[in-house]
Amino acid sequence: MAANRMQDKVAIITGAASRGEGLGNGMACAMMFAAEGAKVVLVNRKREKADALAEKIRAEGGEAHVIACDVTQEDQVQAMVAETMTKYGRLDVLHNNAGIGVGGSLEKTDMSGWLKVIGLNMTGTMLCCQAAVPAMREGGRGGSIINVSSIVGETGMLRESGGALAYTATKAGLHGITMSIAADYAREQIRCNTLVVGSVYTPMVAHQGEEARQRRAKMVPLQVEGTAWDVAYAATFLASDESRWVTGIKLPVDGGLLGTNVWPA
Repeated sequence: MAANRMQDKVAIITGAASRGEGLGNGMACAMMFAAEGAKVVLVNRKREKADALAEKIRAEGGEAHVIACDVTQEDQVQAMVAETMTKYGRLDVLHNNAGIGVGGSLEKTDMSGWLKVIGLNMTGTMLCCQAAVPAMREGGRGGSIINVSSIVGETGMLRESGGALAYTATKAGLHGITMSIAADYAREQIRCNTLVVGSVYTPMVAHQGEEARQRRAKMVPLQVEGTAWDVAYAATFLASDESRWVTGIKLPVDGGLLGTNVWPA
């Protein structure tokens, strides 16, 4: 896998360690960034699982540093970036993977759930970007910010179990955050892009069972299951200099779901 596409880069990955057993998007991105030569900073609210991931990365020859941080807290986010700068002297990549998904249509959305989802998915992302940009500027080589969104931020979620108003709203909001940052900092070579992730199989959905897993695989035009590695390949492109002329995009990683439609015969 290693091709040194991220050699000498320093990358922060929030929500790096999977919340359950198996390979999550953040974990796959952290492992691939490290395999490509990056020094990775693994950020989780609790550090135990991030420590285990760091050991795995080091065992495979990579370099990893762990920081415990609640990204909804401004002081902790500022300290996270400051510690990264003290440790490595620069910041090149911010991968905003931390997020939560909560179901509930309009009439089933309560204020506490609404504020919790907005607090992590949008406010947390904004705070991380706000802290990262000055550090990227100080490094003098620009930088890459990657926000992790979802196909539900582009289209409504029609399903028997109900919608996900708060989650959908925050993922759509990430697209606006991305476009604004891309425009504001383009002249400083600080790029910002969004991954629009589809129905990949990760620990977040593992509890749904095998039948749901097969159904999710068959819902996409490619008719195969997406994995966290598919997300990591796309993220590595956006984090590396291969995408130096790419900013302000929404890159679907969804098996063709958003880009195709079923037409009557």
